[in-house]
Amino acid sequence: MKQQDIAALIGIVVFTGALTYFVTTTYITPKNERLKAEIVSEIKSEFPLPSKTQFNDQSINPTRRIEIAPNNNDQPFSQSQ
Repeated sequence: MKQQDIAALIGIVVFTGALTYFVTTTYITPKNERLKAEIVSEIKSEFPLPSKTQFNDQSINPTRRIEIAPNNNDQPFSQSQ
C-alpha cells in the first residue's frame, strides 16, 4: 500500500469511530431507572445440626456398596459356547 492509502484508511477509521460514538451517545443512552432486586438474607457461619432421628448410628448408609449375591464371573459379557 502506498502511504496515502494508509493515511486515508486511518482517517476513515477515526471518522467512523467518532461518528459511531456520537450517534450511540445521543440516541442509545440508557434511562436512569432504579432496578428492583429481591432482598436476600445474609449467609451465616452457624449451621444447624441435622436431626438425630434421621442421622444416627442405626440408620442406613446409602453410600455403602450393596452386594445382592456373590459374583465370581470375571467376564460377564463373554459369549458362552
